[in-house]
Amino acid sequence: MSVTVEAVQAALKNVVDPNTHIDFVAAKNIKNLKVDDGDVSLDVVLGYPAKSQFDAIRKTVITALRELPGVKNVGVTVSSQIVAHVVQRGIKLLPGIKNIIAVASGKGGVGKSTTAVNLALALAAEGAQVGILDADIYGPSQPMMLGITGRPDSVEENTIEPMEGHGLQASSIGFLIEEDAPMVWRGPMVTSALEQLLRQTRWRDLDYLIVDMPPGTGDIQLTLSQKVPVTGFVIVTTPQDIALLDARKGLKMFEKVGVPIIGIIENMSTYVCPSCGHEEHVFGVGGGEKMCKEYGVEFLGALPLNLSIRKQADAGRPTVVADPDGAISNIYKAIARQVAIKVGSLAKDMSSKFPNIVVQNT
Repeated sequence: MSVTVEAVQAALKNVVDPNTHIDFVAAKNIKNLKVDDGDVSLDVVLGYPAKSQFDAIRKTVITALRELPGVKNVGVTVSSQIVAHVVQRGIKLLPGIKNIIAVASGKGGVGKSTTAVNLALALAAEGAQVGILDADIYGPSQPMMLGITGRPDSVEENTIEPMEGHGLQASSIGFLIEEDAPMVWRGPMVTSALEQLLRQTRWRDLDYLIVDMPPGTGDIQLTLSQKVPVTGFVIVTTPQDIALLDARKGLKMFEKVGVPIIGIIENMSTYVCPSCGHEEHVFGVGGGEKMCKEYGVEFLGALPLNLSIRKQADAGRPTVVADPDGAISNIYKAIARQVAIKVGSLAKDMSSKFPNIVVQNT
């Protein structure tokens, strides 16, 4: 009995993506399907990075197809293809960057910068090309968290080369000033510095640029929302009522300026005593999930209050790098995949498909 393409497609409809929970046929992830006298070959192309799960997905697809009568050999490759998605109306994408994801918080002290750098490292660990822009001009922290020292090079006039740490391309005002130098600047100077850092850094073929925002809803947030092609915002909060109050303000501001909210991450969700294992909800319970239900946005995940996260970031080796296979790193990677899946569900940017129209006098 010979196997048919239709039979293979029917079998694949029963194979569900473990991250999106949609079958690969419905999600249009199956490419280059070939059936030749019982030999089946195909590619599974995901719209988000998931390198750590490629092997498991491949084995699941092979197992499903080998159960078909008439199948002799099965060849499956799994890969990711990241594309650019639409941004605010009237704003063009920046060269070398497909998607810009801003990580924001309504107030300081919720672990936003630590979350941002681990999110960037998690996306990179899953196979994406990733950069991070430290947009906190007054208090840049990414140079320390990434363990980067020195000054960036300038190969061309009015440009700077991104610094590199743990596989990330990085840009920060912290690379250009002394570590203890205060930034005594007014709002217009700060927003101008941010735009220069973003536009004059020669980013190289990034799938994602993570922007570590300063806390609040001030000039920098407005500048980024109105002048920079942002794919979406991720909001970091704790379960604490006062943090959620400020997070709501940030969410409402981003909604007003028309930038999608990718979702909410609840940081410092719970504390587990390393000595006795007792779990304590220091800052409250379920505040992030409640806020997501209230505003109809996605809950991306919860992270624990853990001493190692702080120590590793302070030492210049954030958790995803310091303990790549640990439980907390796996949480960061799961959240990173959900962020990328949410971005992948947005409309694709098709501007590169349209020809340039030039009107000439003849």
